[in-house]
Amino acid sequence: MTNVKASERTGKISFQGALGAFSDMSCRAVFPRMQTLPCETFADAFQAVVSGETELAMIPVDNSLAGRVADVHHLLPTQKLFIIAEHFQPISMCLLGIKGSSISDLTDVHSHVHAIPQCRKIIKELGLKPHVHADTAGAAAEVAEKADKTQAAIASRLAGELYGLEILKEGIQDIQNNTTRFLILSPEMQRLKSDKGPILTSFFFEVRNVPAALYKALGGFATNGVQITKLESYIDPQFHAARFYAEVLGNIDDRPLQMALEELNFFAKDVKMMGSYLAHPFRKLNH
Repeated sequence: MTNVKASERTGKISFQGALGAFSDMSCRAVFPRMQTLPCETFADAFQAVVSGETELAMIPVDNSLAGRVADVHHLLPTQKLFIIAEHFQPISMCLLGIKGSSISDLTDVHSHVHAIPQCRKIIKELGLKPHVHADTAGAAAEVAEKADKTQAAIASRLAGELYGLEILKEGIQDIQNNTTRFLILSPEMQRLKSDKGPILTSFFFEVRNVPAALYKALGGFATNGVQITKLESYIDPQFHAARFYAEVLGNIDDRPLQMALEELNFFAKDVKMMGSYLAHPFRKLNH
């Protein structure tokens, strides 16, 4: 990763949420020697890198249950940052309570708006009243502060450790193969050798206002044998321009991809390259 192994990187990495959030856990899993910096919003996490306060940012973009993180996709093309890696993090939800509490004590549960629906079965089974918070770790911190045996949080094991809570039950999500995909962002675009393994390249673009614009814009990828692995559309606030986010299999320095991008630039506008990066091993295991 930019000529430095993830496990050897030092410095700071920013994420959205409180200490102990699943994003924090992912940062520590990939960069064990880096100091994590919690940020209130995604924009703040981006800005920390742009300003030089942190070297990197790790941002969630997709969850296998909740879908894409829309705020991130709208922010990405506005920032002067590049994608240098992806990470797939299995998400195991924990039911956390204060020291000395038990499941039978509980009446209320606190967590993020996406985490609560992912744990409907146990919430219904225990007859708990759910309360929505800005993030899972913040919910855990509040439960710890209240020190009330009737209150629980749904959060990560890390949040339980950081805020002194007990794990009353682990793996409480309704569907066990819950995975979040993260992107690691840097102020510099990296250059990779194509023999390093499967490489993805990400970019944004808008189509021109002409018939079959999208079909023509993407035609170069088919004729040059470049596989598109992801294509998502967005509409601007005035519902005028269609913006797309795409991921393709290939290195930005490979000739076939360069030729496909030449055709894209002819039929599209405002093309922003986000960088090339190694495909995560999770993709091989789940191909």
